[in-house]
Amino acid sequence: MKAIATPGPQTRFASYLELCKPKVVSLMVFTAIVGMLLASPGLVPWQPLLFGTLGIALAACSAAAINHVLDRRIDAQMRRTRRRPLPTGTLSETHALTFAVLLGISSMVVLVGLVNLLTALLTFTSLIGYAIIYTVFLKHATPQNIVIGGAAGAAPPVLGWTAVTGHVDAEALLLFLIIFTWTPPHFWALAIARRDEYAKVGVPMLPVTHGEQFTRLHILYYTILLVLVTLLPYLTGMSGPLYLVAALALGGGFLYHAVALLRSSAPELPMRTFAWSITYLTALFAALLADHYVF
Repeated sequence: MKAIATPGPQTRFASYLELCKPKVVSLMVFTAIVGMLLASPGLVPWQPLLFGTLGIALAACSAAAINHVLDRRIDAQMRRTRRRPLPTGTLSETHALTFAVLLGISSMVVLVGLVNLLTALLTFTSLIGYAIIYTVFLKHATPQNIVIGGAAGAAPPVLGWTAVTGHVDAEALLLFLIIFTWTPPHFWALAIARRDEYAKVGVPMLPVTHGEQFTRLHILYYTILLVLVTLLPYLTGMSGPLYLVAALALGGGFLYHAVALLRSSAPELPMRTFAWSITYLTALFAALLADHYVF
């Protein structure tokens, strides 16, 4: 049996922080905050802004920590994840699971008590959708795992919207649709780069089951669809010309990467496309926010 290391306080704190997948969670929280700000024509009341952000962040951290626990054996076999806290023994499964449960409970207390019940229910649903439905079932059942499971990752702007308004509006669903459409080309680019690792652990990612070229073609298809979807905020009057220019420019950049990925097998292109996709989504939501306050 593998011995559990006894790290110092700083190492242990860093390990708990790593359970939250801070880069992923920070992007989710950013889109949630944008959802809050877009939901209000003026200044957002401080209580939903502060406590809504806190509750959503805690739930996202909880879901990420549960994912660490459930994927611990797979993580130990993959080069990208084998240095995570559980495979290295920095944290025990019990400590990680306790941490996740405490975060989840704290999230629900904050959202129910200080925001509203609808936001709490939707947040809990997205937590279960990612941590359980995606990680336990979809991830191992179908190469469309990230397409279906992407609904949980697309929820944050809707959660932010409901935290301010108390209800779901069509504009919030447009924000959801953008992230939902963005998720497959974003994650499939990473899956191409890590194809051999996914194959080794038996996870049926699209490049493993259908090959890299098939995946590259579908990245292009979804990127074209994404560009079209990102025009909807302008076409519906939700956003103005500033956002439209940004959406077209950013979409053009994503299409450039997708076409390059399809035409070339250069090993650096999948991770370059993956990195661009993160920049793309961050900049797109920043453009939505800038347009909201300028126009």
